[in-house]
Amino acid sequence: MFSLAKLTLVGLLGQFCLAQMNSLEGVRVHDAPTYTRVVFDTRSKVNYQVFTLDNPKRVVIDFDDTSKSQKLATGQVDSRVVAGIRRAERQDGIYRVVLDLRRPVKAPEPFVLNPVRPYGHRLVLDLYWDSSEQKTAVQAAPVEQRDVVVAIDAGHGGEDPGAIGINKVLEKHVVLSIARGVKRHLDTATGFKALLVRDGDYYIALRKRPQWAREKRADFFLSIHADAFKSSSVSGASVYALSQKRATSETARWLVENENRSDLLGGVGEKVVLTDYDDSVAEILLDMSMDANLGHSIDAGEAVLAALSRVARLHKGQLEQAGFVVLKSPDVPSILVETGYISNPSEARLLATSGYQQRIARAIADGVQEYMRRNPPPGTLIAAIGDSKTIRHLVKRGDTLSEIALRYDVSAAAIRHVNRMRGNVIKTGEVLIIPRLGQES
Repeated sequence: MFSLAKLTLVGLLGQFCLAQMNSLEGVRVHDAPTYTRVVFDTRSKVNYQVFTLDNPKRVVIDFDDTSKSQKLATGQVDSRVVAGIRRAERQDGIYRVVLDLRRPVKAPEPFVLNPVRPYGHRLVLDLYWDSSEQKTAVQAAPVEQRDVVVAIDAGHGGEDPGAIGINKVLEKHVVLSIARGVKRHLDTATGFKALLVRDGDYYIALRKRPQWAREKRADFFLSIHADAFKSSSVSGASVYALSQKRATSETARWLVENENRSDLLGGVGEKVVLTDYDDSVAEILLDMSMDANLGHSIDAGEAVLAALSRVARLHKGQLEQAGFVVLKSPDVPSILVETGYISNPSEARLLATSGYQQRIARAIADGVQEYMRRNPPPGTLIAAIGDSKTIRHLVKRGDTLSEIALRYDVSAAAIRHVNRMRGNVIKTGEVLIIPRLGQES
């Protein structure tokens, strides 16, 4: 009996120790114009060591007290820097991951990130290659670099007027005017091309709007609205990214309920689906949209929200998430902008004026450009020439240095260095210079 109890206790202790181990859930690799980012998703905050080896060139990451998740996939990687990923469990409780390199890189400077939707704990390695090599590569790039394509969706149209405000201001007319303004601003910017999903007073089924953007090979999908709420006191602009779970506020839930019924008003009775894929593949792609694609959408939404804050009152000072049908594209980053509430009399009068519409349009275009210049799609002109503009961030109430660094994909130390800060304290109303990628020090 004693031996059996002892064995049971040992087994339970073994299970407890296993439960306490961290877990490496996944590895993601993203090429940027001047560096390659490798992100390790872990179940909890991780202890690690990073070093490089030669002959051949490789980067080694040792994770302490970490096991492999069944979801982890390694092998060859589609990257200009990382050729492949290997892994091995060592007897000393260390889980080792090896990055095989296609080219020499500078010594990596890893950092950890705390959970932020849709991600959990992360260890990040930025692999920079020699700047002279990058310069040569850019100069040798073909002159026919393509433009970034932005699909702009003016909500409602035709039989569906959208919200109706004071003096019979119709949402469908207001948002089409703003959408055309955004297109004008983007078309005059080097390296950008804007397409209007609808350019007249007609209706397009909700699911066909992002599908149209995919068919046009858009890099980004932007849906513009000016909706209503049951209370006339609600006002302010908002920006939304997709949530497949639940809306982040009561206002968002109300808007989703109304927007997603829009097909009934627009005269669309049939079920519209993404016919390019069978059911199993479509399900996988939609799951992916909640991962990398949603992360890009959130970043872009925050850039547009910051730009809107300079010209309009915000409904909330943060990005919201909700299950809008038009945001459910499997592979195109997508956001929905509520430019204001037509149900609010004073805001309806503003939205009816051409001057205010164009200020909103310019702000939206500026936000899209800022995000795209920080995250240029491969093969585009802006990826080749880089961002020549200095990014500045106006500190708002509730901002922290670490959150700002995460938003702009740089380290807090880099922001402190550029702004000659001695600590992490920032003040509301202060303007911070955000270093561009490759210029952090």
